[in-house]
Amino acid sequence: MDLNLQAIAQTFALYALPVLLAITLHEAAHGYVARHFGDMTAHAQGRISLNPIRHIDVLGTVVVPLIILVASAGKLLFGWAKPVPVNYSALRKPRQHMAWVAAAGPFANLAMALAWALLLRASISLSARPDAWREVTQLGGTTGLIDAVKDYGNGAAEFVIGVSAAGVLVNLVFMLLNLLPIPPLDGGRILTSLLPTRAAWRFAKLEPWGVPLLLVLLFLPIYGSNALSLVLSPLLFESEALVRAMVFL
Repeated sequence: MDLNLQAIAQTFALYALPVLLAITLHEAAHGYVARHFGDMTAHAQGRISLNPIRHIDVLGTVVVPLIILVASAGKLLFGWAKPVPVNYSALRKPRQHMAWVAAAGPFANLAMALAWALLLRASISLSARPDAWREVTQLGGTTGLIDAVKDYGNGAAEFVIGVSAAGVLVNLVFMLLNLLPIPPLDGGRILTSLLPTRAAWRFAKLEPWGVPLLLVLLFLPIYGSNALSLVLSPLLFESEALVRAMVFL
């Protein structure tokens, strides 16, 4: 294995803050909406918090991402946070409100992606080479920007460009990934709330297999990539196109 420590360090520097914020606000949003609809479980356990330590899962947030980051030489990052506890039976209307609680996390990621896009636009304007960075944005999107910052970035403004691009990318990926209809992902919860009772009960029983299935999709090679990327890439491309439009408005 070719261990490129510089690439790993660069990836960590650009992604650390966006990932922490994406995880923290995503999980806190679940707890906040659950409390709004009557479930106080997350509130009682201190999980409606902007403190990332309260949401970190040692295995999913630290160990697995580090292993994948090192194994991919800084090119791939994947992990998960500690799920916010929700007692769906305590919600005032359990089946209807389950969907709103589940959707709160992806919505928080969408809001953060837009906020990072605004910061990206500002940091490009304040950089010494705004036209060059706009061209990179137009041609390569957030991934192209991140790679360009790693290779050619110079100074604080251009570092912020990289962090902002990572913030957009991370939150769009988090949003789209969590909307996949696989329990225990948020998309699986939303689908469960929409299915008839018997079908919902059977579908929910697949939850223990959700994370192993995601890992299989992540490492299953297809057309030079992996199955998960094959599913998410078209959705990510369209989502990024809307964000890129914001940068050029």
